[in-house]
Parts: sequence; C-alpha cells; structure tokens
Amino acid sequence: MINRRSFLKSTAASLPFATLPAMAAPLSAEPAATSASLPLLAELPQRQPTSQTAGQPWQARVRRVGQTNMTEHDPAVMDVEAWADFWHQAGADVVFISVTGILAYYPSKVPFHRHGRFLNGQDFFGKCAEAARKRGMRIVARMSPDLNWPDALTAHPEWAMRNRDGSVEHNGEDPRLFRTCMFSTYMDDYVPAIMREVNDLYQPDCFYTNGWPPLGSMPECYCSVCSKLPPSGTPAYWHAFNERFFDLWSRYDAIARERKPDGFYFANLGGNVHAGPNLARLGKVAAWFQGDNQGRTNDDPAAWGATLQGRVCNAIRNGSFATNINAAYSTGLVRWRNASKNPAESLLWMSETLAAGLVPYDHFIGAESGLGEDHRWMSVGEEFFRWTQRHDAHLHNRRTLANVGVVIGQSTQVLYKGPATATGNSYMRETVHGLYELLLTGRFAFDFVHEDRLDLDQLRSYRVLILANIALLTSQQCQQLRDYVAAGGSLLASFETGLYDGDLQRRADSPLADLFGTAVAGDAIGTNGNACYARIERQHPVLQGFRDTHWLPGAQNRIPLRPIAEPVLTIVPGFVQYPPELAYPDPATAHTNQPALALQDHGRARCAYFAGDIERTYWLTGHGDLQRLYHNTLRWLTEDEAFVSVQGDGLLEFFAWETELGYSLHMLNYTNPNAFHGWMQATYPLGAQQIAMRLPAGVRATAVKLLRAETEVTFHQQDQLLQFTVPGLQQYEVASIVIA
Repeated sequence: MINRRSFLKSTAASLPFATLPAMAAPLSAEPAATSASLPLLAELPQRQPTSQTAGQPWQARVRRVGQTNMTEHDPAVMDVEAWADFWHQAGADVVFISVTGILAYYPSKVPFHRHGRFLNGQDFFGKCAEAARKRGMRIVARMSPDLNWPDALTAHPEWAMRNRDGSVEHNGEDPRLFRTCMFSTYMDDYVPAIMREVNDLYQPDCFYTNGWPPLGSMPECYCSVCSKLPPSGTPAYWHAFNERFFDLWSRYDAIARERKPDGFYFANLGGNVHAGPNLARLGKVAAWFQGDNQGRTNDDPAAWGATLQGRVCNAIRNGSFATNINAAYSTGLVRWRNASKNPAESLLWMSETLAAGLVPYDHFIGAESGLGEDHRWMSVGEEFFRWTQRHDAHLHNRRTLANVGVVIGQSTQVLYKGPATATGNSYMRETVHGLYELLLTGRFAFDFVHEDRLDLDQLRSYRVLILANIALLTSQQCQQLRDYVAAGGSLLASFETGLYDGDLQRRADSPLADLFGTAVAGDAIGTNGNACYARIERQHPVLQGFRDTHWLPGAQNRIPLRPIAEPVLTIVPGFVQYPPELAYPDPATAHTNQPALALQDHGRARCAYFAGDIERTYWLTGHGDLQRLYHNTLRWLTEDEAFVSVQGDGLLEFFAWETELGYSLHMLNYTNPNAFHGWMQATYPLGAQQIAMRLPAGVRATAVKLLRAETEVTFHQQDQLLQFTVPGLQQYEVASIVIA
C-alpha cells in the first residue's frame, strides 16, 4: 500500500481547471481560467507494458456482436443474404445462429430434436453460416437446452424437472413444453449429441447454451436425482450445483474443440452479483463471458443495469472476452419481444456495456418481413456499431483506474435472505442498488472485487474496500481482510458483515470486530413504526455539513453493538410513528451508549462500521442525510484521495481506463425522470464537467478527444496534473487522452 499512499500535495488543491470552449485542436499551453477545489489526486499507476496481439485468441479481437434471435417461422420468411448484409455493414465481427435444441434449424437426425414447422427439409443454419463466413464474420452456434416436447418426455420421463408433488414442471407460457433438469441425462446425452452433429456438419467457431444455467437463482427440482441432493438454497446445494455446472462446462468445451482447436463452449451467464455459478471459479475457465442482462427488469429497475454487470465481469474475467446483450426489443415486466425499445434506452444500454469495458452486442427477435415487422431498432444499433468502429483504436482497455473496491459477496447474494424482518428475495438487491447509487452520487471511481479473490496482490490498488452487509465470510476471507488492513488498506462495513461463516452458520460476533473497535451485543433489530435515529455525540469529519440537528436518520435494521469510548454517533431506538401523540422516544432509553457508527485508526489504515443496513435503507428512502453521512465516511477513509476527479452537475457514472493509446474517461448521463423506473424517453443534457487526473511521472498528454462529439478539447498539463473541461454531456461521452 506504500505507493498508493505517496501523495503529492504541493499543487493538487490549488491548480485551476481549464474552462475554454472546445476547439478543433488542443492548446496544451493555454492558461487555465478559473479556480476550483480539487480532491487529493493520487498519481496514476505506472503504465502496463504494451499488449501483444500476436497469439491472442480470435475472440479477443471481436469488437461488435450481432444476433437475430430466430423464430420457428424465420426459415420461411428471412432473407439470409439481407440478414448477413445488415450485420456485416453494421460492423459485426460475430453473429449468433440458432441450432437450437427445442427446434432444429437444420436437418438434424438426433432423436427428439424436432424440426420446425417451416423448415421443410432445408438447411437454414447452413445457409446462414455460409452467408456470414462469406462476409468474414465468425459464427456462434446458439443452443437452448432448457425445454423440450411431450414425445421426449414420454420416452425419457427422467429428463423433466419435477414439482414437490412429483408432477412435471412445464413452461409457464406454452404448457406443451417441459423444463429439463440439469442433473439428468438430458444434459449428458442429448445436448452433446446435438453439439457433435453440428460440429461435424458446420464446424462453428464456438457453441453457446441459452436458458442454462438459470440467472440469479438456484433451480428447485424434486426429480429422482435432485431429491437426493441437499435442499435448494443451502450452501451444500450450491456446492453440488457448481460441481455439476463446471463438469458439464468442461465436457461441452472439449466437444467444441474436437473439430476446431481454437473453438470453445460458453453458457448463458449474467445475473450480475446474483449469478448462480461461482464467478471466481468461472473466471478461470470462461473464454467468453456472456452477460445476459438484456434490459431493465422489475427486480433491477435502475438505469445502471449493464454497468453493474460489467463491473462483475471485470472482477473475475482475467482479461478474457466479455460482452453484455442489449435487447433492442421491448424488455420488462410487460414485454413486446417483436417491438423496438425506446431508442434512448437502447443506446444507453450499449453505451453502458462499452463504458464498463465489455463488447457491445445488439439483439432482436425474429425476421418477419425480412428483418422484422418493426425496423426501428436497426438504425439505432447500426449507428452505434459504426461509431465504435470509427474509434476502435481508442477503445482498447488495459485496466481500470479506481481506488475503491466493492466486495461482491456472491455467496451472500445467493444464500443470505436478510434479517428476520426481511420478506421475499429482494433484500440484497436493494442493498446493492443503494450502494451503487451512493457511489455514483459521490462521483467515486470503484471496481467490484470477488470474495474469493481477496489475496493482497489483488487488493493493493485499492485505498478502501467496502463490505455492504457481506454477511457470509469464511475464516480465510476474514484473515485476508485483516492482512489488507495490516498493509495499510481501509475498510467500510455495515450491518451483519461477517456474522455468518461460509456454511451460513451464525457467529456470536464478527471475526473483524476488533478492526472496528466494537463487538456485537445481540441479534438484528428491525423497525417498529419510527426507524431508529443516530444521535450526534461529538464533531468529526464524517459529520461535515450537518447543522442545527442533534439527530440523524438511522437504518431500518441494525445490530446492537457494545459501548465504545467517545462514539461519534449513538443509537436512539425506534419508537411509534402513529399516532403522533406517541411519536417520541422513551426519555429513559432515548440516550443510549450503543454506537451507530464505529470508527477506528490502525496506523495508515482506517476502519468504519455502520451498525445498520444503511445502503439498503438509502435505496428505500433516498434520504439526503444518509447520502451525506456515507460520502463523508468514505472520504474520511480515503483521506479524500482519488485517481480521477469529475466535477459537475447531474447523476453521472464514470469509468477511468488505461488504454493502448493513453487513458480514457467514459461518462454516462443518467439525469432523467426515468433513471429508476421504466425506460429513458429522451436525453437530458448536462452542463460542463471538469476533469483532473495526475499522470505518471514522464507521461505527457498530446490530445484530448471527445469520441461521441468527434472533436478535441483544450487541456492544461502542469507537471503531472492534467485538467480539461468537457463542455457538455448528452447521454454518453468518451474523453480519450492520447499520450506521447
């Protein structure tokens, strides 16, 4: 941590921003015009060696992915040459072509691989593959192993998922189809038979299975095999699920390589932090991470769904290829799979994908009337693809530049349901979205970190790690966090962090309690009417900006803590909120000695622990006091240090990257009444955004290019400090900093 702590304070707080208007060429010697307060800017890490393209797998060179998701009717109506022309002209390097498993798109001879009604003996898959290859595009053979028909069920009743009463689990929309069990021989025999047949006939570049594994949840099946497994939702079942998943992945991958040494298999992934397969383990084997977050859902309504997925990918993929799907059709609780999505929403999703370091992927359903009855999606995706093609040289990322690490806690996401007062499965989703919004509104640059990748070498670049109610932590993970603090890293934790071991067994106290200087004094306490409050006991930097109040809002749920010396905030227990005559605290218990926030110094490290579920409470309420307290605490932990400063109005997410040409700053504008619900109807532009960063010693900027505006802006570099102004921000902008 020593290098990350070497601050250069001499000029960071006083040098001004350049605020001249955008010009056609940079004027690096132009003096800055106004003064602005900068955070403490840490020097960027020394640049990594130039990457070598020779020897890279073919998918590492893919920059755009296209898919027309084919329907049973498409062989009768789709113009194959027009389909291939569209994706080729849009700049797609790869196209997905359906195989599939439920309906064959070629004259399959595999038993129960039903031919579609409109196939009529033609080789539709073969025609599409030939047309794509003729235009230099790679092909992905898309399979779908999650459903099948009654004749297969009659012959193989063991293939079906079963309900608790033993009945067959059918598809909810078309009851003719039954759901297949991943633990059955369907996955051992039927799926490999189709893969080998397709491999022998067409030699696709790779294979992909859609609809499996499930996204964001564990399957619940009571067939004869699954009945012998531990109950779904338990740590033991998750272990069995992962063993089966990775065994099948390995077998399918070997089949994909039988005819093409550079072929591979990959699966339907996504689910962001709620993904089913162990992500850290997946990062070691996946040649292609398929982020299947196609659009906003009722569960994840915030605008940042694609970047959330991107941050998860970056945490585990070890530089391997990754993409996220944009559904150009209308996603959501009410769905129109053959009608275009709002253009602003579709553009935002692809922009988020690119900003997060993933490859844009556009996708539509069906080819009625050639390429669909609704052609509006085509121009949106094509324009974005062609724009990326023009600027590919600026979009080759090496690594992110962030000094805040957010521990994903995948086992917590999969297995932990929240305190006893929580209902449903939304508790950790709300926690994640609350934390995400807090980080965005504070303009923090952050990465996600997987709980199984907490070795010190992985963590050295982060000034602070955030554990937002990461309830499940193994003893090894706790020791790794202690090692991180011993090396000078800071921690921010909340609520039940560490109170459960890896087997979901409750601990009497957190193994990290001494780092925060406190201890647990009981089980979680919820809200009865009025939530608890936090009483201000003394002044501290975390309370900067609070005036004229003795109380601050507390969290909906909290862990009682034992008293500490000189607390900053103490708990005022919750009380009745109605009737108003009783809405006051019991005078005998209103002033407690239980800390609401515990703060501790450990030499170069600082640790902060919120007794309550502050991130989730913020998501439910949006209360500005919770936001200010959280931002202040995080700035105290980092000593207000940042790699990059982005100052200006608006709800904005940004990513800072080291690139092949220098550095890039991707800025996404979420300022819109539809940021948290529905789809973006239009872009609400922002005003000037002022940027500052401290380059490594000896690095000089030669140009700052705005890639969406396709212009250059003036910049000012004095010694290592680089400053420039983005004069305005529509929905998305990329500032590419080209260096000598």
